[in-house]
Amino acid sequence: MPVWSRDPEEREEYGYGLGEPAGVLVLKYRSSGGIGFGESRQDFLHQLYWSPDGPLATSQGFITAPREAYWVRRAVSHEVRAGDRQTVYRMCLREVPPTLAGLRAGPVPIDGEAARLIELIARRDCDETAALAARRRITAGLGAPPGRGPSGTGAALTVARALARDPADPTHLDEWAARLRVSVKTLQRDFVREFGMPYTQWRTKLRVRAARVLLCFTPVTQVAPLVGYASPSAFITAFTKEYGYTPGRTAPRAHRT
Repeated sequence: MPVWSRDPEEREEYGYGLGEPAGVLVLKYRSSGGIGFGESRQDFLHQLYWSPDGPLATSQGFITAPREAYWVRRAVSHEVRAGDRQTVYRMCLREVPPTLAGLRAGPVPIDGEAARLIELIARRDCDETAALAARRRITAGLGAPPGRGPSGTGAALTVARALARDPADPTHLDEWAARLRVSVKTLQRDFVREFGMPYTQWRTKLRVRAARVLLCFTPVTQVAPLVGYASPSAFITAFTKEYGYTPGRTAPRAHRT
């Protein structure tokens, strides 16, 4: 399965119980200039892609939302890309988690503990017994209905997932509140609880983070409207304010979201 990157990628590999149905192989990739898993398929293993640093874009037209990973069943062709300075974990499994039995490919909710454990087993000091126990917990934490977040009502997460699918969606906070049948104040508070910032600020961050992925294979002039900006100049201003460098330039080595 080919991996594309602007710079030579760093790759680490961790295998536990390989050859057994309940085994797991975890690959960890890092790149300073964007990383992509080009058009590929795996006929023997199911795969889960997850990044702690930002969204992933896929050839099926999805951009993952907060607390989402991307699931692909074996023998399904796919392409996944991440933005610059992202770490991407790819779990390879022989068994399908029960909650994903009907899904060929697509974004899936991943709870906080499952995400933490993916990072834990991608380390040299994790022994096989602990890793296989973590693997069981990880697969149990995939695809379950997201419900509410750790401290909110669930309304902000619902909006976040909708906006991840379409970062250019112009819907205002009061319109979202009406759709979800909650007050504007409740929805705004939910965004602060879940993401530590109000709706407008979070939407801007989502848009520029999604843009970092899209910029790896799409020109600035096309990315701007895709993420909700009326002009390239407005997009460039927002992107530069967030990251300290302009679109099209590789992130400084010291920078990390």
